[in-house]
Amino acid sequence: MLSVAELAQQVYSIELIDELAAQARRRLASQGYSNIEIRIGNGCVGWPEQAPFDKVIVTAAPELIPPALLYQLKPGGTMVIPAGLPDSQQLMRVDKDASGKLATKDVMPVLFSLLRALAEAWPGDAGRDALIERAFRTRRPDDTHRARLRVEIGRLRALVAPLTGIEATPAGFALRPRHEHPVVLLLPPIDGEQASLLALLADGAAWSTSALALALDASQRTVQRALVDLEQAARVRSIGRARAQRWLAPPLTGFTTILLLPAALPLE
Repeated sequence: MLSVAELAQQVYSIELIDELAAQARRRLASQGYSNIEIRIGNGCVGWPEQAPFDKVIVTAAPELIPPALLYQLKPGGTMVIPAGLPDSQQLMRVDKDASGKLATKDVMPVLFSLLRALAEAWPGDAGRDALIERAFRTRRPDDTHRARLRVEIGRLRALVAPLTGIEATPAGFALRPRHEHPVVLLLPPIDGEQASLLALLADGAAWSTSALALALDASQRTVQRALVDLEQAARVRSIGRARAQRWLAPPLTGFTTILLLPAALPLE
């Protein structure tokens, strides 16, 4: 966000979680940035009051590109957004011409994974085999994978050149940010295919399967299968049986839940 603030006259950012928005405001203020406004809300609905936007950068990955963001993109503007199912997300570029016609292009099927791996390794480097495993989903790399990695790193270099360099090291590759800014990696508190389910379970309340299915707009059978898999992985636990069965997950460290009182208040 800091690099974007230096490239744009005004930046508008939307954060879903209150605590993260507050942290971002404090950090931006401490570094002297005054051209960034942050609001709390659902990024999929955009910021209509400030539209249209010359550029839109989306960091979360919806299954489909939100129509509201397409509408708020200025003619002649560009949007970059990761989208798709968890196992097949693509980083996409959306261009809107002067007449309002949209053109969508898959920018990189694997570059987003590479960039995240490099950011996680910063200020160190990420090994070549680790990058190959992350981007191409294989633990047995061969010369074909290594050649493809070189090609994808070259594409990634060109894409992020205004913000950072990518330096080859004896072991792999490393990010070298411009202007000596630190690399900040913003990730959802819960990631993965079952992130929405785990987020609900981590709120401090005990959920029934039917309530989870209703909240997720999914069938009870689908939710039950997911819960069984998560229980086997020791990520959730159940209490009770049959209709009285309820599900819980450990709370997120550093985030408040709905259970704010340790005991009931005495009645007057």
